[in-house]
Amino acid sequence: MTLSRTRLDKFNSSIGFNRGKSLFVFATWYLIKGFFFASSLPWPSGLKAFLLRLFGAQLGSGVVIKPRVNIHFPWKLVLGDFVWLGEEVNIINFEQVIIGSNACISQQVFLCAAGHDYRDPAFSYRNFPISIGSGVWLQARVFVCPGVSIGDEAVVTACSFVKDDLPANRLCKGNPAVPVGLRWK
Repeated sequence: MTLSRTRLDKFNSSIGFNRGKSLFVFATWYLIKGFFFASSLPWPSGLKAFLLRLFGAQLGSGVVIKPRVNIHFPWKLVLGDFVWLGEEVNIINFEQVIIGSNACISQQVFLCAAGHDYRDPAFSYRNFPISIGSGVWLQARVFVCPGVSIGDEAVVTACSFVKDDLPANRLCKGNPAVPVGLRWK
C-alpha cells in the first residue's frame, strides 16, 4: 500500500463550514426536500416557492421549479423574478448562490459552491459563492465551480465546465468554458 499525504482521518467538518441554521432546521428541510423537491411528482412551483421562502430563501415572483431539484441550503439561495430551474438541477450551496431574474437553469445543471482544499492534507472545506446574472441561460449539464460569476445575458452551452468568471452578453462553451461570440448584437 502506498503512503498518502492526504489524511482524511484529520478532516474537521466544522472548519470552513457554516450550515447557517440549526441541525433541527437542516433535518426538517431534508424531509421537505425529499418529499417535494427530490420527487419526480410534478408538485406546483408555487408550493415549492412557498416552502423555499419558509426556509429562508429569497425568491422573486414567477419562479418555476421542475421535479427532482436538489437545493442544499435554501437559506443561502437568492432567485430573482421568473427564474426557471429545470429537472435535476443540483445546487450545492455551502455558500450563497444568487441567480438573477429571467435566468434559465436547464436540466441537470450543477451549481457547486462547495469544495475541498486539495493542498491541505486534512482536505478542509474551500467554499465560495456563485453569482449567475439576469437573463443567463445555462444549457443542460453545465457545471459551475465555486466562486464563479456569470454576467447578465450570457449563454453557456450544454455540457460546458465553468471554472472562471464569464462576461455578460457572450455565448460561452467548452471545458473550460470561454466566450466564443456575442449573444445579442
